[in-house]
Amino acid sequence: MAFRRSIYKSRAQLEAMVEPGLITAAALAAVREAVRPGITTGELDAIADRVIADRGAESNFKLVRGYRHTTCISVNDQVVHGIPGSRVLEPGDIVSIDCGAQYHGWNGDSAITVIVPGSTDTQVEDARRTLSEVTEGSMWAGIAAMASASHLGDISAAIEDHILAAGPSVVSGKPYGILREYVGHGIGRKMHEAPSLFNYRTPDRGAEVRPGLVLAIEPMVTAGSDKTYVEDDDWTVTTTDGSDGSHWEHSVALHDGGIWVLTAADGGAAGLAPFGITPAPLA
Repeated sequence: MAFRRSIYKSRAQLEAMVEPGLITAAALAAVREAVRPGITTGELDAIADRVIADRGAESNFKLVRGYRHTTCISVNDQVVHGIPGSRVLEPGDIVSIDCGAQYHGWNGDSAITVIVPGSTDTQVEDARRTLSEVTEGSMWAGIAAMASASHLGDISAAIEDHILAAGPSVVSGKPYGILREYVGHGIGRKMHEAPSLFNYRTPDRGAEVRPGLVLAIEPMVTAGSDKTYVEDDDWTVTTTDGSDGSHWEHSVALHDGGIWVLTAADGGAAGLAPFGITPAPLA
């Protein structure tokens, strides 16, 4: 009989995930602070790498076969898995930065979207900022739902409902696109574990949500169609219609005392406050 590891973790295992989450948060905070016109995505990657190494951890992205970088940095019509390098950021670019750290065998995974300051095209910048806010808001709606959900499908529904409630994209005049082929996931000893977490409703209610569950909740949203293709580098996921993308992600633990956002320095207090939820610390 094949051995299958439970998707639910013990209290001690959850506590072991606090530090890699905080290290991941620190790396992204440093990168966010450094985003400006003229900096390259490779330079941002080096900043994240230095923070993670200085905290005694390692990049879990570099542990993925064939990938040599600490972050994925996706610009404008690139939604996820963009490879950092020589690309120079321009004023008004919408930039999604995904990062993770492994510490003592446990993983953190998180992503943010940033608008590069200095644009003179306020119409484009406003549309990109709205896209990021809709995506981030849907992530927090999913995290809030996790606090009282009975099954994964409840979280998926909350994410989709938030995106649909935002109304049509000012770019396409249609609802924002939700990527279908790329979804959230469990996280623990590996960066990507079971179960899969869809960012939209499915007929299957999914696994039971109960203490011990840790999820990387990560909506990936576009200002136009949800159709994408993988660029010639075999990594970068880009919209087929050229519309902008946004990616937000947090690693979140549910325990006997409540919910805790592992990759937020405040445990998710600010993001959960509008939902009337106070996160409960693990350690």
